[in-house]
Amino acid sequence: MAKINPFRAIRPRDDLAECIAALPYDVYNREEARVAVSGDEYTFLRIDRPETQFPVDYDMYAPEVYEKAREMLDQMIRDGLFIQEQKSAYYVYELVMDGRSQVGIGACASVDDYDAQVIKKHENTRADKEADRIRHVDVCSAQTGPIFLAYRRREEIEREVQTAMTETPVYDFTTADGITHRLWVIDDEAAVRRIQEAFLQVESIYIADGHHRCASAVQVSKKRRAVYPDYTGQEEFNFFLSVLFPDDQLMIMDYNRVVKTVADLDKEKFFQCIRKAFAVEEMGRTSYKPQKKGEIGMYLEETWYRLTINNECYTGDPVGDLDVAILQKYLLEPILGIVDPKVDDRIDFVGGIRGLEELERRVHTDAKVAFAMYPTDIHELFAVSDAGKLMPPKSTWFEPKLRSGLLIHRIESFTEREGGR
Repeated sequence: MAKINPFRAIRPRDDLAECIAALPYDVYNREEARVAVSGDEYTFLRIDRPETQFPVDYDMYAPEVYEKAREMLDQMIRDGLFIQEQKSAYYVYELVMDGRSQVGIGACASVDDYDAQVIKKHENTRADKEADRIRHVDVCSAQTGPIFLAYRRREEIEREVQTAMTETPVYDFTTADGITHRLWVIDDEAAVRRIQEAFLQVESIYIADGHHRCASAVQVSKKRRAVYPDYTGQEEFNFFLSVLFPDDQLMIMDYNRVVKTVADLDKEKFFQCIRKAFAVEEMGRTSYKPQKKGEIGMYLEETWYRLTINNECYTGDPVGDLDVAILQKYLLEPILGIVDPKVDDRIDFVGGIRGLEELERRVHTDAKVAFAMYPTDIHELFAVSDAGKLMPPKSTWFEPKLRSGLLIHRIESFTEREGGR
C-alpha cells in the first residue's frame, strides 16, 4: 500500500508561474546555470542553483551559498510572489510535448514507503550529489524539485484526474522549449479522499527520475527525526514532493552512446568480432533509428548499420536482457575495452532529445563510433526494480522534464522558519 498524501503546496502567483518555473537544477552545468539566471529576477533556478549569486570562483558548497537559497525563497514568499494553498490538495500536472500529453498527480510520498521498498529505485546515487541536495533541502526546509514517480494505472485515479481537467487550469503556459504546462488543483474533500484511498491499493511505486532528490529528502527526514525523537510520523518532513504518472502516460526516450577512441582493430576484424553477438546490416548514409527492442543503430565512418541482437544473448535476467546491457557486455567491453562506463572518459552519453544528428556530429568531430539505442520500456524498468536490481548507467531518458518551483513542499512552516528553529 502506498501512502500518497495531499499537501498545501507553496506555488507561484498565477501570473508569475511561467516566469518562475525552471528546468531541474541538474540539467545545467555551473556555467550554463550562471548564463540562464543572468538578468532574470524570477527564475527558480536562482534558488535551486544559489552559487549563481556569487562570484564565478566561489565555493559552491559553502554554507552561505545554501543560506542564500533560503533567503531568496523566503523573500519571494514575503513579497507575495508565491502563495500557499489554503487546504490540502492534489495537483494535476499536464505536460504537452510535440502534441503528446502526459498527465500526473502532484503529491507527497512517504519516506517510510521508500525505506520499505514500496517506492522502488533502479539506480544508485552518488554521495557527493546527494550531499548537495541534502544541504539544500535542510537549509531551505523545503523540497523544491519534484521526484518523478510512476505506477501501474488505476481507473479510480484516472477518473478523478479527468474530472479535474474539465475545469479551467490555474496555470497554462508554454515555455521556450515548446513544452506546455498546465496545473489544476483538487481540493474537494471527497475527491481528495477517493484519490488517497485509491493509492492505498497501489502495491508498488517506481522512481522514474530524481533518485538523488529522493535519497536526499529521505536523509533530511532522518536528520529531523533524530532532532525530534517524539515525532508522530505525520510531520511534513516524513514526506517528499513528487509527481506520479500512470505507466501508460510515460515516454522514455533513447539514451545513446558515443565512443571517442576505438581499440587498435581494423574495420574487418571489428565487424568480425561484432558478428559473434549481432547480425550486421549496412543501412547506408541515411540516419537509422532502431525500430524495436533488440535493434541498435551504429554509425561508423559516415555509414549507418543495423545491429540485431542474437537470441543466444538473452538469458531471462531483467537487467542482462536490456539492450544497453547487451551492448555493454558483448561489444563495448570485450571489443572496445570500455569496462566501466561510469568512469571511462572514452565513452559519452547523448540523450535522445538531441536526435541522431547529434550522434553524426559527434562522430564527425570528437568520436569514432556512435550507437543509437531503442528506448527502454517502462515495464522493463518496473521489472528491474521489482527484482531489486539496478539498471546500467544511462539506461533511460525521460522527456519532458518536470519544472521546479511550480510546487514547493515546506517541511517546516514559514512561521517556524521566521521564528527560528
